[in-house]
Amino acid sequence: MGERMELLLVEDNPADVRLMREALRESGVGDSLRIAADGVEAMAYLRHEGRHADAPLPHLILLDLNLPRKSGYEVLAEIKNDPSLKLIPVVILTTSASPEDIRRSYELHANCYITKPVDLDRFIGAVKTLGDLWLNVARLPGRFIDNRA
Repeated sequence: MGERMELLLVEDNPADVRLMREALRESGVGDSLRIAADGVEAMAYLRHEGRHADAPLPHLILLDLNLPRKSGYEVLAEIKNDPSLKLIPVVILTTSASPEDIRRSYELHANCYITKPVDLDRFIGAVKTLGDLWLNVARLPGRFIDNRA
């Protein structure tokens, strides 16, 4: 792929952030991983507020549901209700396998829901599959142009 792929991981657990970095490195997926530690920071990043004024919009958002200050559901709803953000694919990446969490995420227009595997090899495999689909196979709007407003 010729372009730089920007990923935003919205995750408050430092161990899960390290695991994601390792999985991305091992699987060869993604060029740039940006981290937002909670829902408020994620929205500031996406809206280019404060220290995020020059942040690139991600091509893909990996969103945990259980976040401090603003839940993953609230972040997802804000993204999908914002005309300048709603086309960015949002993948829910969480520990919950609850049918209610899955249903609610899709009702809020999540593009995909993945329950985090606890085994490192399976997690790396899931990230590779995720990358193959969203970053290599799927065609995304604004993918090959500057998609900042």
